[in-house]
Amino acid sequence: MVSCLAAPALAETAKDAAKPQATQKATKPKLDHSGQPRKGEASYYAKKFTGRKMADGTPMDPNSNSAASKTLPLGTKAEVTNLDNGKSEVVEIRDRGPYVDGRIVDLTPQTAKKLDIQEKGVAPVVVTPIEVPQPDGSVKPGAAALDHVKEAANNR
Repeated sequence: MVSCLAAPALAETAKDAAKPQATQKATKPKLDHSGQPRKGEASYYAKKFTGRKMADGTPMDPNSNSAASKTLPLGTKAEVTNLDNGKSEVVEIRDRGPYVDGRIVDLTPQTAKKLDIQEKGVAPVVVTPIEVPQPDGSVKPGAAALDHVKEAANNR
């Protein structure tokens, strides 16, 4: 008799445990229009992504300066600096991703090569926006653009 009472309780518990997973919706990260730099890890697109459509509709060109970000608006131009060696490249955000915790940008193989990321596959970086498209259609200068203006003013 005890097993008969336990079985429905266990079945209901299992059903309840599965329920939140089935009804849980994936939340989109909020887009960051602030233009502030962010630190994290960079990785790069595998060869299998060559030619596949990116979020902006263009095909992924492994020799371009395209990049993917979950939080920067499409069309953002940003400077990516490898914190291990100080090398920097300017990229344009044209895709969404990476979808691995801690990673903030996916680069094309060519950009990864220029930053010396290809061998390790992942590197600590700072992504500093230069131009950030705003929801109203305007473009806001990012931290990298503002740093260049301050530097130019100090050199006068």
